[in-house]
Amino acid sequence: MRYAVVIEKAESNYAAYVPDLPGCVTTGATVEEVEANIREAIELHLAGLREDGQPIPEPCSSVEYVDIAA
Repeated sequence: MRYAVVIEKAESNYAAYVPDLPGCVTTGATVEEVEANIREAIELHLAGLREDGQPIPEPCSSVEYVDIAA
C-alpha cells in the first residue's frame, strides 16, 4: 500500500501525519528522522487495526503542488 504523508516544519522539529489513517502521527528532529518514524508509525497503526479486527483503510488521499505567481 502507498499512503500519502504530510510533513510539516514545526518550531524546533518536524511533524508528520497520514490523512488516510487518523491518529497516525509522529515527530522527528530532521526530515530523515520523521520519514523513518512515520514508516514505523504506519506499520504499528496497521498492525493495531488488524489486531483489533478493524478494516484497513484504503489509501485515497493524493498530494499535488500548485504553483502560484508571487
